[in-house]
Amino acid sequence: MKRSEINAYITEAIELFNSISFKLPLFAYWTPEDWATKGVEADEIRDNALGWDITDYAEGRYSEIGLLLFTIRNGNYHRREIYPKGYAEKIMIVKENQICPMHYHWKKREDIINRGGGNLVLELYEADAEEGLSENDFHISVDGIKKDCRSGETVILVPGESICLEPFIYHKFYGEPGKGSVIVGEVSGVNDDENDNRFLKPLKRFPKIIEDEEPLHYLCNEYPSAK
Repeated sequence: MKRSEINAYITEAIELFNSISFKLPLFAYWTPEDWATKGVEADEIRDNALGWDITDYAEGRYSEIGLLLFTIRNGNYHRREIYPKGYAEKIMIVKENQICPMHYHWKKREDIINRGGGNLVLELYEADAEEGLSENDFHISVDGIKKDCRSGETVILVPGESICLEPFIYHKFYGEPGKGSVIVGEVSGVNDDENDNRFLKPLKRFPKIIEDEEPLHYLCNEYPSAK
């Protein structure tokens, strides 16, 4: 991905969040110059990958397969003595027909919330013993209502609706065509991308960036060390 594209997507995301009066924390707006002044007091942001996160999974087709996230808060399984939070929160932008690929989590239980905009489409499977797609039926919870779910079933969340995804439930999601971009929230257990993501098709987590202009804001894997 080009840095100019990343800058544009972040600018667009801020405008969309503002359109529903969803306010980001102040560190969302820190520039590289701001980060140059930050010491160990900002280590929780660095160590727990808070902040902007944009990926095309190194596929080079962001509009087709990609995701923009901002991680607002997160714990850390590997440093619980310093970061004991057992929860995480994200806000995301999912465009029409832009797929977040099929995956599940071994540990993380998550609520996926349609915060506004278009409709969010999720395709769901239970994982089998070989980490493939099971043909078994299973249960889901949509806003506290238990529902039976068939293997491969599609669930559509309209603004305001949410779904609870248990560990070992494969899911992919995208914005419903013709409905516009979706502002998606996530409230979950601790997020650990390095050790708790099982993609059906192996994918790289972060994009290769072509530096065609200066970054407006660092991504969560780019922060400089404390001075």
